[in-house]
Amino acid sequence: MIISLIGMPGVGKSTVGKTLSKKLQYAFVDTDTLIEARYEGRPLYLLLEKMGEKTFLQLEEETLLALKLNDNTVLSPGGSIVYSLKAMTWLKTHSLVVFLRDTVERIQKRLVNLETRGIIGLEAKGLITLYNERLPLYEHYADITVTLPYPFNKHKIVSLICQKLGLLS
Repeated sequence: MIISLIGMPGVGKSTVGKTLSKKLQYAFVDTDTLIEARYEGRPLYLLLEKMGEKTFLQLEEETLLALKLNDNTVLSPGGSIVYSLKAMTWLKTHSLVVFLRDTVERIQKRLVNLETRGIIGLEAKGLITLYNERLPLYEHYADITVTLPYPFNKHKIVSLICQKLGLLS
C-alpha cells in the first residue's frame, strides 16, 4: 500500500511521514525534497520566486506523476499539490490519501518560517484565505482524515493513522 499524506504546510506531512514509514518499515518519499535535489539543493521558496507559481505548480505535478513507487511507501507531496487535478487523480488511484487536518491558528503558530517555506498563494492571499480555499479540496480527496492532537505529537498522529487504517498501532 502507498499512503499519501496531504494537508496544509505546517501540519507535519514530512515529520509524520518519516515516523510513519519507520513504524511500518515502508519507504518514505517527500516530493519537496526531490524538487530541491533536482535543482541542486535550492530551497523551495527560491525556486518559487524564480519560476513563478504557475511553473512551480507544473513542476510539482510533473515530479509526482514521474514517481515510480513500490507498495509499502509513505508519500509526502507538497501542500499545493491539491490544486492539480491530474496529481490528485493519480494519488487517489495509486494510494490511500490521508488528510492531516489542523486549525489555521495552530498552523500559524507552527509556521514561524513563512518567508522560507515556498507556499503557493501565500503572498497574494495570506494563510487564512489559503486555508479556507484548500480545506474543501483536502476534504474532497481524503480517504481518511486525521485531526491533529494538541499539542502536536508525531507518535500520537502515527498511532491515529494506523488505527484508522487498521494497521499496527
